[in-house]
Amino acid sequence: MNFIKIIIFTFITFIFSISFSLARDTIKIVGSSTVYPYATVVAERFGKTGFNTPVIESTGTGGGMKLFCGGVGTNFPDITNASRPIKEKEIKLCSDNGVNDIIEIVIGNDGLSFAHSLDANDADFTQEELYLAIASHIPQNGKLIENPFQKWSDIDSSLPNHKIEVLVAPPTSGTRDAWNSLIMVKGCKSSGGYELWENAGEKAKKKCAVVREDGRVIEAGENDTLIVQKLSEDPERFGYFGYSYLLANEDKIKSASITGIQPTLAGIQDYSYPIARPLQFYVKKAHVGVVPGIEEFLEAFTSPDAMGEDGYLTDIGLVALSDGDASDIRSRVANLETLDLD
Repeated sequence: MNFIKIIIFTFITFIFSISFSLARDTIKIVGSSTVYPYATVVAERFGKTGFNTPVIESTGTGGGMKLFCGGVGTNFPDITNASRPIKEKEIKLCSDNGVNDIIEIVIGNDGLSFAHSLDANDADFTQEELYLAIASHIPQNGKLIENPFQKWSDIDSSLPNHKIEVLVAPPTSGTRDAWNSLIMVKGCKSSGGYELWENAGEKAKKKCAVVREDGRVIEAGENDTLIVQKLSEDPERFGYFGYSYLLANEDKIKSASITGIQPTLAGIQDYSYPIARPLQFYVKKAHVGVVPGIEEFLEAFTSPDAMGEDGYLTDIGLVALSDGDASDIRSRVANLETLDLD
């Protein structure tokens, strides 16, 4: 009798757990804080079309990838936003956990803004100068030394004559990855640091991206709104984030120029602005048809009304794709075309 009770209890528990794992009728999205404002606006509009409003969590690109690649099933996110392309190690993590059919949707372009208070004097930096201000070790007289610079003017007399203090995104952030690629590595190469790291038998790309830990560089977390607040409080502070946050806070902050170029819609779209990058999100194809509304959400996000040149997302800072690229993305959505991971 007890044996039968145990079997019945086990069966009921199993059925309950299965029902619980499938009992989700709302799209779950994680990932990039940069893509978050765009996804939120689309989600709010989508929630008025008869579907539940998708739940979005700003975890940073790296954190989102980890959750997304955790497995297939409604206990895992359906979509992850990303401010840089998926990495090889993340593709492997996905594959190891059975996440094999992934749809990549590029939604537009973005430019990193190296911003400071509206009350500060205008500033202009090269990628090399930014690297020399932020890096843990820099080249000097043919050797790599601990970063000695305390003021910007220590690097070059034309730069601001005040302390170096830069708020940076955390290592899990796609914005940090983009900054490392477009600023740190390029500046490291032009300064000679990259070659010195290679000659020392080190992984130069990784070493060039290591930031100093003496208080000149401060990890600020994923909350870009908080970074804006901190920049507005101190005119000697700098920080970086996506273009949409610059546009949304033009009454508090402004952007420094990079090699004489300010971030603009045109400069980001044609990549003449030195720190422009694509924005995208990734979709678990196995969840399409399981969680209601995923396919319709993709169509809404990639529609001309949303991400087109005159779409509502451009009003909050998204730099639209070219007509040809946008058409290719909509075709990918229509066919639920997955990445070739081989």
